[in-house]
Amino acid sequence: MEDDKPIIKVSTPNSDTYDAKVDIYTNDPREDHESIHIAINTDDKSAHIIDTTDGETEYTDVKCYLTSACIKYFKQNFDDSCYELTLLRWFRDHFVLKEDIEHYYEIAPIIVEAINAKENREELYQYIYSNIVDYCVKQIECKNYQEAYTRYKNSILFLEENLARPFLEEKLVRALK
Repeated sequence: MEDDKPIIKVSTPNSDTYDAKVDIYTNDPREDHESIHIAINTDDKSAHIIDTTDGETEYTDVKCYLTSACIKYFKQNFDDSCYELTLLRWFRDHFVLKEDIEHYYEIAPIIVEAINAKENREELYQYIYSNIVDYCVKQIECKNYQEAYTRYKNSILFLEENLARPFLEEKLVRALK
């Protein structure tokens, strides 16, 4: 999009997947062009960025539940486009296996819900930020990608076992009564 003025189109597609979509084209989309598309679903607060500006399609899901929850909890210090979230999203898109990402998207909302139900949630978010988010950011900055990946994956499994599973079991018991 250097010399050409981009063409921006905002739409509300007839789709169950997205409520709104923003398309940014380098020039007339009926001609040869590069583009970036941002698709938004307000129901589950998800968004995807589809970037074709390098001649290849790069697909990015902008969710990052645990980091977003930590940052939301400590909102005076962070925002959704802060350095930590941006770096961790880049890492996820370039180094994390697809099946681990899928598992994370399934379990992370439950982990966040379990944390939010705890009285000591501030301590839990501080622990997660210090021992997972900040630790992984430092490892990525040092290009210790395997160490960051190992900490991320082991931490998710630990939080699933110690927070999400007991939380779901408790919900199930209450529902059965």
